[in-house]
Amino acid sequence: MPGHIIRDLDSLTALYGEVNEASALKEVTYLHPHYAAFIKASPFAVLATAGPHGLDASPRGDPPGFVEIADDKTLLIADRRGNNRLDSLRNILADPRVALLFLVPGIGETLRVNGTAEISVDPDLLGRFNINGKTPRSVLIVHVESVFFQCSRALIRAELWNPDRHVPRSALPSTGQLLAAVTQDRIDAESYDRQLPPRLKQTLY
Repeated sequence: MPGHIIRDLDSLTALYGEVNEASALKEVTYLHPHYAAFIKASPFAVLATAGPHGLDASPRGDPPGFVEIADDKTLLIADRRGNNRLDSLRNILADPRVALLFLVPGIGETLRVNGTAEISVDPDLLGRFNINGKTPRSVLIVHVESVFFQCSRALIRAELWNPDRHVPRSALPSTGQLLAAVTQDRIDAESYDRQLPPRLKQTLY
């Protein structure tokens, strides 16, 4: 109902109260060594960007430590092969602000990093991220502005790391079935699903 929509900061603050001291003090403007340890242990992050074509939250993953810490104010992220939509990269060209959420398997806390990013094609930099003889087409240079950890409540509620809660892939529509449905069968579901596993293996990097 329209009368129940929060529309101003005073109303929001009255509803939730003031931030507690620990939550405010945990935010710093650099990569504290303890925060750096989370990044080094993380094999997965979500990259959020914004631009004239909309918002984007993109999954990024590689072996733990895939995001390189250049110094306590700079992160380097290889842009691995994907779908070539370039949603994140197009947004960064228009608006360099980025946010990262790092997850570590089995750990409840997550790490949040906010800052700005640039897209580099420096050959020496690309070469540092070579895997299986293949280099990324670009590397994101993230200039850190804010870092803090997020408490574990959300992951505890979700039971994200509980194997008993894992959902079998067959319980949901396959990738081919999803594409066939949203394209009015322009994509053949059976063929797509049959070709996908070897294609993923061949194009991982």
